[in-house]
Amino acid sequence: MELSQLRYFLEVGETQHMTRSAERLHISQPSLTKAINRLEDELGVPLFVAKGRNIILTSYGTFLYKRLKPLVSDIDRIPGDLRTMASLESATIHLNVLAASAIVTEAIKEYKKVNDNVNFQFMQQMDEQFYDICVTTRHSYQMHERKQHHETVFTEEIYLAVPRSHPLAEKDEIALIEAREEGFITLMGTRQLRGIYDWFFEHAGFTPRIIFESDNPDTVRNMIEANFGVGFWPQRTWGSINSPDVKLLRITTPVCRRSVIIDYMENKSDSTPVKRFFDFLVGYFNRSTEDLLKR
Repeated sequence: MELSQLRYFLEVGETQHMTRSAERLHISQPSLTKAINRLEDELGVPLFVAKGRNIILTSYGTFLYKRLKPLVSDIDRIPGDLRTMASLESATIHLNVLAASAIVTEAIKEYKKVNDNVNFQFMQQMDEQFYDICVTTRHSYQMHERKQHHETVFTEEIYLAVPRSHPLAEKDEIALIEAREEGFITLMGTRQLRGIYDWFFEHAGFTPRIIFESDNPDTVRNMIEANFGVGFWPQRTWGSINSPDVKLLRITTPVCRRSVIIDYMENKSDSTPVKRFFDFLVGYFNRSTEDLLKR
């Protein structure tokens, strides 16, 4: 099987129309038909069957399409991945920031005051492997995949913020199941921290009633402080609550904690600039979160 044949097959499988596929591939329809026929002969099974003026995938064709599409997508990513690998040799530090982005941004501003020749490139990709430094988070029970170098900069407790007028506010600590009837304000599912919150709900034994969600942590904080509902409140990264009308309760069951981890990879022939910023970032995280706790 040739790669061009497989690409032709995927195109026809998507449009299920030979003429339209030939136009999109910029080849003649007879050439496309011959390529599909050769692929069917080589595999020994029919991939398409006529249906009126169009064609549809057979069960063999459907199987091949589902198996083949992610493989070809991975192949298509290879040139870009290689270019990314090559760019890692430049003076740019590639950051994959999946947690605590506000603190990372502040750290970069401070670092560039005395290191203005260093450039940074941001990404937020869960499955990205080509980076210099990655900031990520996991709940305290989750195993961390060891990278070449990593540091758990802190582990913080996650509290539940509730209105002071709420009966729950009479307590200092609760089991999360006690809040099962409440309306939750939370981060959207695209955030790593939301995955940790979902783990808390699962192990508490209930599905939350989510009344508001946002991809912006500041929006979530403001909604909680405005008393629109209850929500999780990370102890160190979010600091003390600013509203006198909201109380933070310690959660006893399940144990609600998360760790923030910084990894760095030795991708460059000289990783000294990366290691220097890594050490600075670790120290900045420790100083920043300690300051938040004092407020």
